[in-house]
Amino acid sequence: AAERGPGAAYHTFVLMEDLLDKLKLLSYEEEALRRHNMRPLSRCPSATAPGGLARKALVWLWAGGRREEAPRVRVGRHYFALPTNPGEQFFMFCTLAAWLITKAGHPFEQPQEYDDPNAIISNVLSEVRSFGRPVDFPPSKLKAGYGEQACYVLDCLAEEALKYTGFSWKRPAYPTEELEEEEITEDDAELTLNKLEEDVVEEESDNEENFIDLNVLKAQTYRSDMNDSAKQEEILQSTTDAAEWNLEVERVLPQLKVTVRTDNKDWRIHVDQMHQHKDGIESSLKETRGYLDKLHNEISRTLEKINSREKYINNQLEHLVQEYRSAQASLSEAKEKYQEGSGGVTERIRVLSEITEVLEKVKQETEEKGSSMTDGAPLVKIKQALTKLKQETIQMDIQIGVMEHTLLQSKLKEKSNMTRDMHATMIPEAAVGAY
Repeated sequence: AAERGPGAAYHTFVLMEDLLDKLKLLSYEEEALRRHNMRPLSRCPSATAPGGLARKALVWLWAGGRREEAPRVRVGRHYFALPTNPGEQFFMFCTLAAWLITKAGHPFEQPQEYDDPNAIISNVLSEVRSFGRPVDFPPSKLKAGYGEQACYVLDCLAEEALKYTGFSWKRPAYPTEELEEEEITEDDAELTLNKLEEDVVEEESDNEENFIDLNVLKAQTYRSDMNDSAKQEEILQSTTDAAEWNLEVERVLPQLKVTVRTDNKDWRIHVDQMHQHKDGIESSLKETRGYLDKLHNEISRTLEKINSREKYINNQLEHLVQEYRSAQASLSEAKEKYQEGSGGVTERIRVLSEITEVLEKVKQETEEKGSSMTDGAPLVKIKQALTKLKQETIQMDIQIGVMEHTLLQSKLKEKSNMTRDMHATMIPEAAVGAY
């Protein structure tokens, strides 16, 4: 709406009014609604306008462009633009759409109350596309039965029906109004309140300037009394001609005309406005009170029906309610047992996981032991170790033999040295003794 302009929010209401005019041209009340025992859109009851933008639009349209507040608006001319009863609106939308499609020359089966709404909407949109009209919104927008999309679809179908029936718009024939001839009088002949006050003030000032003479005053009083008595005698039988009297009245009539200039700040204007508003409020209140009384009576009857039906249902379903309560109690007990059992199962699952870990370790060790017992690698290692031990033993024997030989040689050498030393020490002593 922001991209299309500030007036796009009111486009739905204007489109709905155009649609209603087209439906009236197609005589939808006689051909479509009476056949299904449905009331016309223009006779829908009044309802409080919703808040937000829709309320502003309705107030604006209701007031004819004047910025005034409307307490209630007529829903009929905006039936598909406002949400009142989605189920009833959707059924009305489907009924009018089927009738308009048939009116436009395409046979279409009248939808029933229990048909699939998605199938009905898809069929209606396919017919709209067959007329060459673009549909750039999802089908779910039509499920509510109101809104700009619903008005657009019905308006397109109404135009196609008008084209098929050969309807053509004609030029409007305006009635000729005869202008009343107004008598135009000169401004100088009019006597205003301001001028009248000025004349009175001038006369008073002239009278004050004149001197008062008692004798003259007495003479004037006597003459006036005589004239009054003569006039009273003349009044008993008039000698004036009626035609001359009318001519004199017409001659002095412009001078006798008093024009009171209105002022917006005058309190009389405000009083008149207050009376007008009061009359408007009283007339609106009478109409609104009738609708409210009807609505109150309908709501009261509906509540009584609901209460009686509720009591009947409670009496009929008392045993089912008792069974339901017992089932709920057993269900709660089963839930408690389940929670307790689930707690024990959790603990056992934990113990099982620990035992499983220990078992896996034992299995792993057993597999290692079994593989080592059946494998020939240890025997080969033992043979290699024995061979190595034999080689080391031979080397040790060789080293021991070398060491023994070396020790024997050292012992023999030491023994020979000892024997030589012994002989060396013994022979000179003998020689010395011989000499």
